Amino acid sequence: MRLVSLTRAATHVRAASTTATIAAALKVGDALRPRRRRFTEDDVAAYAGVSGDRNPVHLDDAFARGTGGFQRGRVVHGMLVASLFPALIASHFPGAVYASQSLKFAAPVHVGDEVVAQVQALHIKATGGRHIVKFATKCFMDDEETLAIDGEAMAFLPTLQLSAEAIE
Repeated sequence: MRLVSLTRAATHVRAASTTATIAAALKVGDALRPRRRRFTEDDVAAYAGVSGDRNPVHLDDAFARGTGGFQRGRVVHGMLVASLFPALIASHFPGAVYASQSLKFAAPVHVGDEVVAQVQALHIKATGGRHIVKFATKCFMDDEETLAIDGEAMAFLPTLQLSAEAIE
């Protein structure tokens, strides 16, 4: 296994990476391959419909700019942005079960902003045939300069081996 430093080395010590023939196993300190996403108006509308969260700061640009106080307009639902974390973990570890998530919303994400979700293993405990892993979860904007979401997650992983799809 080869470890590759991330650009934000202070935040994420190392990234799990492999060659095509060697399977990588998650270790404390490893960061999963980040996930980038730009949220669209359609994403926000679909989430509002599914969740029932029709707060006008998400759906009405004039309201968001005026009463909401968001100069850049509509804000993406925080939980929609946070949904990148379980998706990122599950894409690396099929069969993962998300157990908990704590979140601090540090800055608003606006419709059209590109975000980068990052996940790093903080603690790993084997239990039975599964592994309980505590992850640091962060979401950045503006080329990874502005922290939008900070938190921690717990997930049950069936294995510590990275999926074939996760290998670069």
